[in-house]
Amino acid sequence: MALVPLACLCLARKARMSSLKPGKKLWISLEEHQDALELIMSKYRKQMLQLLQGRKGEDAEPVLKVHQANSLEIESQIDRVCEMGEVMRKAIQVDDDQFFKVQEKLAQLELENKELRELLSISKESFEVGREDLPDCEA
Repeated sequence: MALVPLACLCLARKARMSSLKPGKKLWISLEEHQDALELIMSKYRKQMLQLLQGRKGEDAEPVLKVHQANSLEIESQIDRVCEMGEVMRKAIQVDDDQFFKVQEKLAQLELENKELRELLSISKESFEVGREDLPDCEA
């Protein structure tokens, strides 16, 4: 076995190391690029999430405004219906009061008519009795 001088071994090692250096540099560069790409992608995902959440808010906002407008309109209509119901209730009460007054007046007039008929009947009877009591002048 031949002895290889130490200088040759050092040169071979240097050559191997220098050939490894570009691979190592490439590996380090690749890792740096991957880290940069991960950072860029995480920022992209974050911005997309914010954009989607913002759009959801924007998309929901017009619908929410429409629903609020509809609920206000419904509340207004309910208030109007309640007011109309109250007016109708008052009108019914007035009609009922008027009806009872008319019924009372009718009963009063019927009673008065009955009493007047009785008086007329009594008057006719007394007139007929008075006539019978009078001597007959024509005979």
